[in-house]
Amino acid sequence: MRTYCALQMDFGCYDKDSGEVECYLEIHCDTGTSCAFTIHMPNPEAAGCVERFATFMSLLLVIITFPFSLFECFKVVQEFERAVIFRLGRLRKGGARGPGLFFVLPCIDTYRKVDLRTVSFDVPPQEVLTRDSVTVAVDAVVYYRIKEPLNAVVRVADYSASTRLLAATTLRNVLGMRDLAQLLSDREAISHMMQANLDEATDPWGVEVERVEIKDVRLPVQLQRAMAAEAEADREARAKIIAAEGEIKASRALKEASLVMVDNPMALQLRYLQSLNTISAEKNSTIIFPFPMDFLRSFMSPGAGTSITHSPLPV
Repeated sequence: MRTYCALQMDFGCYDKDSGEVECYLEIHCDTGTSCAFTIHMPNPEAAGCVERFATFMSLLLVIITFPFSLFECFKVVQEFERAVIFRLGRLRKGGARGPGLFFVLPCIDTYRKVDLRTVSFDVPPQEVLTRDSVTVAVDAVVYYRIKEPLNAVVRVADYSASTRLLAATTLRNVLGMRDLAQLLSDREAISHMMQANLDEATDPWGVEVERVEIKDVRLPVQLQRAMAAEAEADREARAKIIAAEGEIKASRALKEASLVMVDNPMALQLRYLQSLNTISAEKNSTIIFPFPMDFLRSFMSPGAGTSITHSPLPV
């Protein structure tokens, strides 16, 4: 015959004064039977005897050398700085200190200041092979700041040098996926992509990349000459097309003007006078201008006028 019972389990941990962590597991059955397990583990956060003795001696030194010890115990960090304190190699609780005044114990406490202001640096020129097999030299400017001082000190040995090396590598990787035309015309998109890649990689270090700008793109001399020749040929072709279009428009305008002059003969005479006025404004010593014979018809006899041709003569 089988017997069933409902089990109830309790589990918990608590710190003891001896610096150990005690964990227990209790199992209860509704039939009245129960069993318990107790596990003792050392607390990694608890200070050992040596650490306690060193802390006591440091406090004793502060008391003996008072008030001169205050000059070494009290530190000040600026508004844009934070201090990360270590006591005998362990990170102190409470996070980064600052801004303002904080207290450290001599001989056992060490601290590092972290600047929270935005820092900029130039990425050295990188020889990059684009996707269309063109070698170019590109340099950039990166702006970053520290958003987590604890991670910047604990998780990376030198966040500044690491960020610089990562920026140079990211610049080569991003530009290697672009053509030369995209590199020259779409710098903003390349900057945003590089910023996103850098920010994602430096986030565990407590570093935030705020902005990336492509500073300069240097092409080989032979490629510059080829591109200049191509651009010059393109401009000449466009100039010829524009000149041809201008000739077409001018010919149409002349055609319309000739039709107006045929309908009104005096318009041709006014055009002669306008041309003469334009030439005389240049202060030339000799002016050759065709004079229409129609102006002399009123001064000639009717018989003589019939023998005179109507072609203009130079005066």
